[in-house]
Amino acid sequence: MTYSEEDYVFDAGSLGHLEGLTISSNQTPALHYFGGLPYALPPTGSFRFKPPRKLPANYSYGTRTSPGQFTKGTKVCPQPPSRIPPDVSLFDEDCLQLNIWIPAGESPKQGWPVFFYLHGGFLQWGTANWKPSSLVPLLAGSAFRAIVVLPAYRLNAIGFLTGRAFAAEADIAEGAVFGNMGLWDQRTALEWVHGNIANFGGDPLDITVGGYSAGAYSTFHQLAHELYLVPAERRIIRRVIMLSNGPGTRPKTLSEHQAQFDEFVCHLDMPASLSPATQLAKLRQLPYQQLLAAQNKMKISEFRPMADGKFYPKDVFTNINNGDFARRMKDRGICILGGECRDEHNIYRTWRTPENSLQALRTRLCAEYPTDTVTKILHHYCGAEATLPAHCRDWQDAFGRIYADLQVHNLQRGFLDALCRHGLEPGKHVLRYRFDRRLQCIDATIPIEWGVTHSSDVPIWLWGSDFAGGMTEQEKRWLNSWNQGFAAFVSGAEVHWGPTAPEQMRRWRSDGETDIWEDDGWDKGLEMWELVHGKC
Repeated sequence: MTYSEEDYVFDAGSLGHLEGLTISSNQTPALHYFGGLPYALPPTGSFRFKPPRKLPANYSYGTRTSPGQFTKGTKVCPQPPSRIPPDVSLFDEDCLQLNIWIPAGESPKQGWPVFFYLHGGFLQWGTANWKPSSLVPLLAGSAFRAIVVLPAYRLNAIGFLTGRAFAAEADIAEGAVFGNMGLWDQRTALEWVHGNIANFGGDPLDITVGGYSAGAYSTFHQLAHELYLVPAERRIIRRVIMLSNGPGTRPKTLSEHQAQFDEFVCHLDMPASLSPATQLAKLRQLPYQQLLAAQNKMKISEFRPMADGKFYPKDVFTNINNGDFARRMKDRGICILGGECRDEHNIYRTWRTPENSLQALRTRLCAEYPTDTVTKILHHYCGAEATLPAHCRDWQDAFGRIYADLQVHNLQRGFLDALCRHGLEPGKHVLRYRFDRRLQCIDATIPIEWGVTHSSDVPIWLWGSDFAGGMTEQEKRWLNSWNQGFAAFVSGAEVHWGPTAPEQMRRWRSDGETDIWEDDGWDKGLEMWELVHGKC
């Protein structure tokens, strides 16, 4: 399918005048697009590794005679190599920008519902830059009618490096927050959307927050932050979508992050004798290319959130288990949609795959999770004799399967079970799904032998998106009710999903039909949740 583009000058009220694009299909406008709108001031120079700074109240994107140019996309946070690397010419730490897709035509009286989508990439890489035409199939060729917003945010060390030097700096600044910069970026973008989306025809009171993979993991963090650290009168999130990820494990504490900080500065050839203030000053002066090069040498290679009590609430998993988390969700009317692909592990095993040994597997998991959690998990899978699990081909296959269980399968089950045990109704407040089939259009980019692996369902949700050929007519017929349910969920309408018990999932079967599946991994998921997080 080919689409045409033309410039679209738009009066965004108090935000000023912007020039974006109108994307048309068969000469009929399908959507309007604005790319690369700043939502915060540049986090560069002395502001590297610091929380985002909001735009001034009088910030303007352009004037009638000189509208701001927003026809491209966001800058991209500098990042290490990945399976689908972004254009390195777009790398820029001044990346706190977002992209907006708006359905063509008159908006509803109350405004379009808003889908605030967080991209994935293990929190180490990724981009918000889908092509301007990428959502034409979804917004003009399906039941889904909502504004879609994708923010860029800081990643890897640039977004999640922390240590005692930052804590000391924050104390000097009278309790300033530190760490979790990428999560604070996401929150700042969400607050920007809430405050400004009405200027684009959106409803600020009808925002769904969702994401894929690390974006779904981030969605959990945004939900937890809002439930416990944002007053009810400032609530933004109406519902959440967690695609192929869940709450994960407890993040590392400041002291646990310190080992990574020490390794990082060592690879940057900084003497241990330097004062904390001097270390931070040097870290803020180095070109980002040196920061990336250091990351690529590290054993503690994954930069992740910190349990800080300021973005990440204290006692989150205790409150999930005792029902307080579910009660808060129910009080605010927040529903959740979440699920998985059958073969998640096949892509997971390709991200910084360890060498083929138990010790390499342990080291790789400790790069991401607290050591005590890794010890419990490996004993769970390998027993006291530390043998290769029977269902795994080798230790690298074990890595993919264990990682998928932690990121998606098992811990998501434990989380959703706790929500249902404490008042949220399955099929109404909690919608679960499972994909056992993949679309034909992904065969050129995701090896067939990987099966229905992690990310293979993205074009299902996005109705073909940018994948060559898109969905076949047969696939559209099979998945029409899925698209209608997705659209209804984001718009806040009643959803006819199907399952009525926590153990049930709506499933797209390998033969193309849809059924209600009795989840055969349910008990295993609850067992791991109890191992990692205690009893519900």
